[in-house]
Formats: sequence, C-alpha cells, structure tokens
Amino acid sequence: MGDLARLLKESWSLVEEHQDKVAGYFYARMFLSRPDLRDLFPVHMDVQRSRLLSAIVTAVQTLEDPEKFDDYLRGLGRDHRKFHVEPDHYEVVGGALIEAMRAYAGEQWGVEYDQAWADAYAVIAARMMAGAEADTNPPYWYAEVVSHERRAKDIAVFTVQPMQQLEFRAGQYLSLECPKFQPRLWRTYSVANAPRRDNTLEFHVRALGAGWVSSSLVRRLQVGDMVKLAAPMGTMNLDRRSTRDAVFIAGGTGLAPIKSLLEELTRYNRTRWVHVFFGARNREDLYDLADLNRLAARYPWLSVVTACSDDPTFPGEQGNISEVVARYGPWNDHDFFVSGSGPMVKATLKTLAELQVPSIRIRYDSFSEMG
Repeated sequence: MGDLARLLKESWSLVEEHQDKVAGYFYARMFLSRPDLRDLFPVHMDVQRSRLLSAIVTAVQTLEDPEKFDDYLRGLGRDHRKFHVEPDHYEVVGGALIEAMRAYAGEQWGVEYDQAWADAYAVIAARMMAGAEADTNPPYWYAEVVSHERRAKDIAVFTVQPMQQLEFRAGQYLSLECPKFQPRLWRTYSVANAPRRDNTLEFHVRALGAGWVSSSLVRRLQVGDMVKLAAPMGTMNLDRRSTRDAVFIAGGTGLAPIKSLLEELTRYNRTRWVHVFFGARNREDLYDLADLNRLAARYPWLSVVTACSDDPTFPGEQGNISEVVARYGPWNDHDFFVSGSGPMVKATLKTLAELQVPSIRIRYDSFSEMG
C-alpha cells in the first residue's frame, strides 16, 4: 500500500490546517443529501464535528500497518452499531468526505487524490461493515447505576450493572451515553475493574470545562439512573505468557484501566513484580490512593509510588509522573502500561524512549478528556 499511503498523506497535508472547515462542509453535504442522518447525531455538534472525520483520518493513517488497520476498523464498525449505522450510509459518508476535501484543497487537488481516497474509503467501509456484521452482541447495553461516589471536586467513581451480560477484557475501554442528560452524545471511558461474576463495571470520570457528558456523569448522575454502554474496544491488555516484571504509569483518572489490569493480576500473579506510578496535580486528585495502598499491603509483589506536579506540600514525589519514573529503575527488562491525558502519555513515551525501552514492550491508552 506504499503508493496509496503516500497519496493519502500528501492530499491530507493540503487540507490539514483547515480541518474544522472540512468537517463543517463534510457534515453539511452529508445532511443535505440524506436529511434523515441528522437524527443519528447529537443536537450539539461542536465537539462531534471533528470526531467522525478524525476516526476516518486515523484509519487512513494505519494503512501501512495492515493488522492494526484491520483490527481498528472492525472495532470501529462494531462500535458504530450504537449509532444505528446502515450499510447504505457508508456511501453517503464517503461521497461527502471526498467532496469536502476537494473543496478545501485548492488547485493542487488532482484526480489521483480523488481515486486514492475513493479506494481507501472503500476498504475502510468494507472492513467496518464486516466488523459490524460479525458482531452478535446488541448495538449497546442498558446499565443501571448502582453506586456513585464523589472522590474529589471534579472526580466521581461509579458502578453500573448491565441488563445483559457484557464481555470485555481487563484494560479495555468503551463508549458511554447518558440519555437522561445528554442524549446521543457518546464518550469513551476505561473500565476500572477486571470482568466480575456479578457483571458490574466501574468507571472513574473527571468533569472538565465544557465537557457535557463528563460533567453530567460527575455532578448529576444518581443511583438508579440508566446509561448506555457500547462495544468494548482497546488492546492495552496483559499478556499472560510474559514473565517480565511490569510498570504501570497512570495520570489522573487514567488510573482506571491500570486498576482493571491490577485486579486481573491479583487473580493469578505469583512471579512478576509490579510497580505502579500514580501522578496528579495535587493530593486531592490522587482520588483512589487509599485503595491502591490496600492492594499493595495485601500483595507483596505490588509497589506504589505517587507524585504531585503542583502541590509543593505533598510528602511524596514531586514533578510530572514521567520525570518520576526516570528517577527509578533500571527498566531494562520490563513491560510498560501507560494511561492518562494526551500530553501525559506523550511525555511518558518520550521519557521511555530516552531510557531506551523498546516500543514493542509499551502499551498505552491516551484520553483527550473531552467528555
């Protein structure tokens, strides 16, 4: 796919700085040709505007990694069942996408770019439809909130009970909708526990700025409310065959998938040392430290290091968690798991590269925290 990937990247560079305008034109063309599609999207489109376009562009940029490309798109197809997407919708989306890019690329856009995007999108649509068709699960699960606890001013930990069995792997994330407060607005959150016999799922959510969904989940959600959960996604999972010791690095509510992986380890680990580095801006944001300490006291193979970046009175480590990790080690032969905001993950990956940790031993989730 070398030539195709080159053409796609070249053409995308022509419109990259106009992404917002391209997204606006894309949706306008789509809704003009199929007005009924508007009902699949939330009332407020300001955040949603870039999401579908971003997903397509991400898919295109994985073309050079066929296995990742296939897994990502099949997962995306399963996930989009929650929007009630039908096969004929894909053709409308593809046409609107190419029209939008052509409109903002200017005179440098040529017929070879048209063909490249048409070819790539055909593959994307086929893989997504195959993923959706192969999924025997419901498009989404209804779940009842069975507990809700405010752990900090802007952080809540809550547990839900799905009405039907929902299978997932420790470390995965899923999309969540709160119909009572923000209908048709879906945001991704990691599950904070490994699969349990009672089928419950725990979530850690921070309310951020204008984040309508996250604010509702933290400040308005109550026991007894119903939420919708979409198909689990993500590959930040444990490899049970690995005998290497592990390092978990979490920033803020990025602790959620780390807690999920730890819970899985408590069920079988006897030989691997596990080091958890948990960072936040201040001590209040170390919202789950008490439970981490309880785990460390119970399991001799687990150690916990905490750090605050903006709290000089905190008695633990000071600085960004990526800096703190570098003070420890050596980390020559460890598996790494990283979870947190985009900037936190980026900084940590940079630190690990400087420490010469092979990228193949690093798994990570990045959350833009736009919920």
